[in-house]
Amino acid sequence: MKKQVWPPPGLTQDLVEKLEKRLGRLHVRQRLGIERDYEAHVFGHGINFFHIENWYSIHSVIRNILKLTGLYWRGCRNAASIEIRHHHVKFPELPRSFDGFTILHLSDMHVDISRDAMQRLIELLPTVRYDACVLTGDFRGNTFGPFDAALDGLARVRTHLKDPVYAVLGNHDTVCMVPGMEEMRIRMLMNEVETIIRGSQRIHLAGIDDAHYYRVDNIEKAASQVPHDEFSILLSHTPEIYRQAAHADFNLLLSGHTHGGQICLPGSIPITLDSVLPRRMGSGSWRYHDMVGYTSAGAGTVVVPVRLNCLPEMTLHHLQCA
Repeated sequence: MKKQVWPPPGLTQDLVEKLEKRLGRLHVRQRLGIERDYEAHVFGHGINFFHIENWYSIHSVIRNILKLTGLYWRGCRNAASIEIRHHHVKFPELPRSFDGFTILHLSDMHVDISRDAMQRLIELLPTVRYDACVLTGDFRGNTFGPFDAALDGLARVRTHLKDPVYAVLGNHDTVCMVPGMEEMRIRMLMNEVETIIRGSQRIHLAGIDDAHYYRVDNIEKAASQVPHDEFSILLSHTPEIYRQAAHADFNLLLSGHTHGGQICLPGSIPITLDSVLPRRMGSGSWRYHDMVGYTSAGAGTVVVPVRLNCLPEMTLHHLQCA
């Protein structure tokens, strides 16, 4: 049996040591190993075997069909028309000190291929007020290959974000981005928990690694760091782990991944969500048992730079005591 080359080709020993020190040897070996396997197969692993964003010959087909129907350029304009959405949600368990606490939620920015949308996002950010910002993954356009352009684009957005900023990786992101993102003062939550304190009260913000392609999420590890009966929020790139999150007693799940369909039929009916979950969870607010969930339609685009009947969004979650 051929022994795995370590560190993987193209990665420096210094970067691998940084990742192992930050995340632990096992997590890094698993994540990088699966990333390399994924790159070799292209169509990849995950809950869904086939992923349309990796079937590059279909991209031009979709683009040409949209141009023939006259929808392409309208869709391009829509892709940069980011909406500010407000999600007011009440919780009996929310500590009184956090009544009115507001979270800015950005997802699926794909910063290196969604430049017009990112410019519009930068213009909008000074107009909104919030107490913390969360980023639920997919910072890179492609699902493999170089990531420097994604980090550069994210750095430009980061200068317009108010501290603190928390994030999780998506299925388009490599774990090699973690050191660069943390150098930007983005607190990466890799199956980890951060506690936010106001006065004598606190809430807990957990985040898991990607559960869609790489399957290195560990909700049990994250949930074990939250004291029983204290208010907790889970960040996950994909909402597909809604069952596990609800039964782990998280109060709120914030996610993205679906793009809300990105290209939808009239009435915002998605053609595909590239996810295994009920369609009602494909975008916006929903509930599962006692847990509230919110799936962002995202700020960027993939496959084609077009949105139809599904505008991009930045979301402000306003937490209120019931």
